[in-house]
Amino acid sequence: MNKIKIVTMTQHQHSQFPRVLCWLAVVILATPLWVSAETVVSAAETIPIRFAASGKFKMLYDARQRPQAICVAGKVFVVFNGKATPTRNEKGSAFPMLAIYDLESRTFARPVKLADVSSSDHHDSPIIWADRANHLHVLYGCHKSPGVHLVSEHPVTRTNDKILWQQGSQIAPKMSYPCVFRMRGNSDLIYYRTDGHTSSWTYRVTKDNGLTWIGPAVDVTDLDSKGRLDWSSYQTKIPGKDRRYLHVGYTDYDDNKHDFDPQRFFNPKYNALVTNEWKYNLSYLRIDPETGTVCNSNQVPLLTPVDIASSKKLCEIWDTQWRGAGVPPAVALDDRGAPVFLHVLSEDSITEHAYFYVRKVAGSWLKTRITSSTHQWNSGHLVCDKQGVLHAFVVVGDKYLSGGYMDRHGGGQIEEWTSSDQGHTWNRKRLFSPSGEQYDGWKFNNVQPVLNADGGVLDGMWVFYGWKDASMPDASAFLVDETSKGDH
Repeated sequence: MNKIKIVTMTQHQHSQFPRVLCWLAVVILATPLWVSAETVVSAAETIPIRFAASGKFKMLYDARQRPQAICVAGKVFVVFNGKATPTRNEKGSAFPMLAIYDLESRTFARPVKLADVSSSDHHDSPIIWADRANHLHVLYGCHKSPGVHLVSEHPVTRTNDKILWQQGSQIAPKMSYPCVFRMRGNSDLIYYRTDGHTSSWTYRVTKDNGLTWIGPAVDVTDLDSKGRLDWSSYQTKIPGKDRRYLHVGYTDYDDNKHDFDPQRFFNPKYNALVTNEWKYNLSYLRIDPETGTVCNSNQVPLLTPVDIASSKKLCEIWDTQWRGAGVPPAVALDDRGAPVFLHVLSEDSITEHAYFYVRKVAGSWLKTRITSSTHQWNSGHLVCDKQGVLHAFVVVGDKYLSGGYMDRHGGGQIEEWTSSDQGHTWNRKRLFSPSGEQYDGWKFNNVQPVLNADGGVLDGMWVFYGWKDASMPDASAFLVDETSKGDH
């Protein structure tokens, strides 16, 4: 029987999370936790595999925090928030979890905990990546904090069925929404927000497989840095085709925290007071981490950190005229290697939404409506396949979703839509999320790709999560494996 070995030793150091101590070649007072890797589910082609239950809100995270599924040495490693228990505020308290899927046998091992202490903060969700020596890295607990960085002691191989974790280096003093990318020049890059809503966004680079991390002297964006107090953004990213540049798309909004005034939330399009759950406009910038240069879509170098005035003047590619989103757009590269976006946005009323495909053609940013959606926080996925066909995975439904805590960031049925003419027209290809009587009343969200060890998309494999109860933390995680079909 295969087994996964996770060794942890905890000590509390001004954090709600355990500090995981290095496994040393000396005797330490730690008891190994052995977890049987017995087979619990088996994959059927094109049918979503339900591989974990008891998840909380954002069991798998939206596009701001990635990756959460990585394929290394014939295995897929998925991290998520699981083993949740209810709390009085409906948030639920969950642990960072790891599930392992074997590509050859098409089976999952039973998920295991990566920490001994749970958290009710959904931002603490884990991410995972592989370095160039095929060591796994897990980072969790990042919400205005350095989080916990774990590194597998040994590289992942096809024959090694044990993972022994040790504590990795501290990447930054504080992080929120970390995303990790493989870049060129033996570099890996982590992009993150440096503190709370109104703080700056920046990046750090490692060239030694995560032992040390170095960032730019000046952060990339800090929208409220020049007097526009409380101006904030949410950002999504993707490396360029040659992995030299990082493409960043972002929304902006007034967080309205200092000297709170409800009138600052007035939305003139809908003639209504809203909240900071609505983010506006779409802006773009390109980062060259080798030189530190930041440019706009016209390749004009920008003075950093970019503030809101400079952002609107130089970086904004879509003035949405008070039509709002929650989640920032999914970003992809088209068949030319140019950045393109899948953006959910409100329409004629604040409870009506649609997905739009956004791309630059002959110097102008064009937007094409794809289909309706149910919520400003429905996080989709966009990819361009090797034949140049665009695939948009979107969250749809009959009505705006509201109610309990589990429903507060949207959800619905996931559909796949495709375009064979560079995004000018779109057609529904299929229902992608589970269906049938077993899933009546379920909602699904946060579909994302599985990545290869080099950070590229693994064709034909995705993960997402779903739930039925509007308030109870009882979500499930799903994987779709179509790698044998070869049509993605």
